[in-house]
Amino acid sequence: MKASQERLPEGRTAWKRTAVVGLPAVLAVGAMATMMAQGVLAASFAVSGTSFQVASSKLTSDGLASYVETDRSLDGKGHPVSLLGLDQATLNDICQAAEVKTPLGTVTFKLTAGGDAGKVTASNLIIDAEDLAGDARFGTVELGRDASTLDETPGIRGEKGKFGLQAGNIEVADVKSHAWSATGGNFRLKGLKLGVSLGGDKCF
Repeated sequence: MKASQERLPEGRTAWKRTAVVGLPAVLAVGAMATMMAQGVLAASFAVSGTSFQVASSKLTSDGLASYVETDRSLDGKGHPVSLLGLDQATLNDICQAAEVKTPLGTVTFKLTAGGDAGKVTASNLIIDAEDLAGDARFGTVELGRDASTLDETPGIRGEKGKFGLQAGNIEVADVKSHAWSATGGNFRLKGLKLGVSLGGDKCF
């Protein structure tokens, strides 16, 4: 019997053979993770049946791209949203709050970060928002651009023929939004605090 066909001692692993088989899968997973972090692939998941609040005293970004999309919950219900894609976002602070019904009553799930602890940063921050309020300044803006041609934020493009908008060098003060989902890469949440309380305060 050839050496390559010899039986390995008990408890030993053919590492070279395992590497040859496993390497393509590892590379594929790594590539997908990298693309998701860069916003090339959207993180697709069913949203919960509850929207949540997002607030910040100030948000800045190199670029913004947006178009209308539909989020869906597990019951199949659709939720129309404005997908907001922000390239290299910086927030002075952030507050996220959701109300959740429990046998004990309505519980407020609240997350805060930033402020005195330092700014919050994220790459390719994507917020599926049903509304947005604040005082905004855009360095450049394009309204009515075909969503399939958006190029201000990497990976943020809609379907051909859909209404889209994009802007460069944006600054929004006193941000308030109700959203169905939020994703991002390289999130840095300084001074992160998370609390769950019955009838607790929300962000606004």
